[in-house]
Amino acid sequence: MRKKKTAEEEPRYGSQIKQLRTRLKMTQTEVAEALQVTPGYISNVENNRCAMSLKILIYYARLTGISLDELVGLMDPAYTSDSLDHKLMENLSRLSLEQKEKLLRTIEIWSE
Repeated sequence: MRKKKTAEEEPRYGSQIKQLRTRLKMTQTEVAEALQVTPGYISNVENNRCAMSLKILIYYARLTGISLDELVGLMDPAYTSDSLDHKLMENLSRLSLEQKEKLLRTIEIWSE
């Protein structure tokens, strides 16, 4: 059986949530109104007293103009790496054999 994480082991994303809000020059009240929550809820999230639900995270990503993948990637370095690998593989799969060969030669030059 999996052991439940303690509060100290839980990821802390409040500062990233706040950075996105302040980058958009929005107040907690404006974000709260857009997400249909209270300003106190936004304050609690930013101060790591509670976490956003998936539904609210999706709305927050839309509000800030980034994808949920990007939002989660900003919060979790391991996810960022996995997401980047996925994007690379997705783009590679669309290349022709000739394009892949050129790309491989370019990568080999970079890594020398």
